[in-house]
Amino acid sequence: MWREMWRPSPPQFLKLIAGLWLFGAGEALLVHGGLGNSPWIVLSEGVSKHTPMTVGVATVVISFIVLLCWIPLRQLPGFGTVANAILVGVAIDVMLPLYPDTGTAGDVAWVFAGIALVSAGSGLYLTTRLGPGPRDGLMTGLHRRTGRSLRLVRTGIEVAALTTGFLLGGTLGFGTLAYALLIGPGVQAAVRIVDRGEERPL
Repeated sequence: MWREMWRPSPPQFLKLIAGLWLFGAGEALLVHGGLGNSPWIVLSEGVSKHTPMTVGVATVVISFIVLLCWIPLRQLPGFGTVANAILVGVAIDVMLPLYPDTGTAGDVAWVFAGIALVSAGSGLYLTTRLGPGPRDGLMTGLHRRTGRSLRLVRTGIEVAALTTGFLLGGTLGFGTLAYALLIGPGVQAAVRIVDRGEERPL
């Protein structure tokens, strides 16, 4: 099973790249809107304000720091894990300057468009089954080691990232709340749509 996560077929590879790029593009929309980011991008933005790093570069660096935490947890990464750690941050930095400036109404629209893109990207990425993302692997590893519920572990991780990012100056607001409420249903719907589409006969 683990070896299969390092041998993507061409369709898996293309779906993986498309999914991660959409994910990063969606995160960039939330940053562009300026009304609040997802918890980990709040952290990335906060780090970027105290270092020469851009938000995207900070995202990549933080992802690899999280991957280092996998070592004592004995988590095994896949091809998708490493691609996730790199490509989402790259997509953020590439896409962010391309979005046009808008007024407040436009910024609200960016929030919902960003959440939709992150959901769609997650649906594509998750259904490749090429390894969990860095943060998902940290969650499952801590769950296995501590015996705590996945919900409790994930909540603790997200709150820690959000709080640290906010204290460093990351943007917390309406977009953050909307993301927290909508990303779960959005990802679930995207995964169902992608899986159903792949199961249809030609």
